[in-house]
Amino acid sequence: MQNYPAPALPIVAAMTAAAADAPERTVSFQGAPGANSQIAIEQAFPDALPLPCFAFEDAIDAVKEGRADCAMIPIENSLHGRVADIHFLLPESGLIITGEHFLPIRYALMGMGPLSGVKQATSHPQALGQCRHWLRARGIQPVPYSDTAGAAALVVEGGDASVAAIAPPRAAAIYGLDILAESLEDSDDNMTRFVILAREAPARTLPDDVMTTLIFEVKNVPAALYKAMGGFATNGVNMTKLESYQRGASFSATEFFADIEGHPDDPAVARALEELAFHSKWVRVLGTYPTAMKRG
Repeated sequence: MQNYPAPALPIVAAMTAAAADAPERTVSFQGAPGANSQIAIEQAFPDALPLPCFAFEDAIDAVKEGRADCAMIPIENSLHGRVADIHFLLPESGLIITGEHFLPIRYALMGMGPLSGVKQATSHPQALGQCRHWLRARGIQPVPYSDTAGAAALVVEGGDASVAAIAPPRAAAIYGLDILAESLEDSDDNMTRFVILAREAPARTLPDDVMTTLIFEVKNVPAALYKAMGGFATNGVNMTKLESYQRGASFSATEFFADIEGHPDDPAVARALEELAFHSKWVRVLGTYPTAMKRG
């Protein structure tokens, strides 16, 4: 299994040990210490113990195995869209979405030499995509890595001044790098949406403004999607997100990932979901949770 670059290992070990002593306070995330996911955890759960995990699957497994109470997972970015593979990982995890969090994203270029000497920038593909115009304008080659903060540790490990990392500014202080440039993102409104995944929904009273996330596969007949969506229109249920994706090698079975406003127990939502189920092979609700940001 892959692991973190050497400069990150002692920090990861210390955070892992702290989390092991209090799993009920632990929130797992994908990435090295200093990643945006850790920042999101600190905002949403000020008293939590962040648990760094190398891969998304590892962060999910930490929850399933009881080493963390929940996980903070990014699912989409306002500039670069869907986080790769997350539509497959969420349904397969067996976990429930219990909340969401929106984090403004700010990136810095960090390294060991002057900006003029940087030839390559390494980071997570999402970060590289969010800064692609900045990189292209300066002739810097993007080099994908598994996460942003881990890329900073990788630059330290490599010791090459021509290679820099794109990561949250705090990663520079954590790993001892110089900030060579800031505000690299291609838009000031760069925002990432995170979801909180847990083994079960907490016992709480939900507010009036809730979001329900679901996946479904329509029947392979003409106008199936049009008919399936009709129930939301006729019942006045607002759908804020609808994405299609292919599973496996088949190009005929299209699955959909959707967010709707409202609770499945609401009469209008219940009727819309009933009509959706009639025109679908299957429907699965991934979670109902408080809305963190007003859509529209």
